[in-house]
Amino acid sequence: MEVIKTAIEGVIIIEPRIFKDARGYFFESFSQREFEEKVGPIRFVQDNESMSQYGVMRGLHFQRPPFTQSKLVRCVRGAVLDVAVDLRKGSPTYGQHVAVELTEENHRQFFIPKGFAHGFAVLSETAVFQYKCDEFYHPEADGGIAITDQSLGIDWRIPTEKAILSEKDTKHVNLKDFESPFTYR
Repeated sequence: MEVIKTAIEGVIIIEPRIFKDARGYFFESFSQREFEEKVGPIRFVQDNESMSQYGVMRGLHFQRPPFTQSKLVRCVRGAVLDVAVDLRKGSPTYGQHVAVELTEENHRQFFIPKGFAHGFAVLSETAVFQYKCDEFYHPEADGGIAITDQSLGIDWRIPTEKAILSEKDTKHVNLKDFESPFTYR
């Protein structure tokens, strides 16, 4: 796997080595050993999958301490714009984001460390999205930042009138009204 560093330290794009022939393709979607050698130690404990239609925007989600989560995400069908927003108080990149297009064709994965909000927008007719988490889901620790917060400067590539959000995601606060529980180290 190739590790591509982004403008925010710790947020990483991963491109697997893909082996293609007349039968199709093969690649390792995850190797604990290689991940730890190239990215760092981790222990994933839960895998999740969602299926969504064009225009669905999910996020920007995180879990509060002591149940913070790192995520390794990928799109196995369709295409999404995936985004990580730095929420770590004292970080030189606080409030900044990294966006990457994840598709079934590019097989890219995106690693979002603890202290970041995560969200995505579906760019294709439908998308199947998978992610690994290093902490179990704890509803009492669930949190979010408004995915529509214009101050974040995220181009979701979805026209406003086509955006589909859950009721929960319409109630998150903008970054300026958010008191972050995360600290930069």
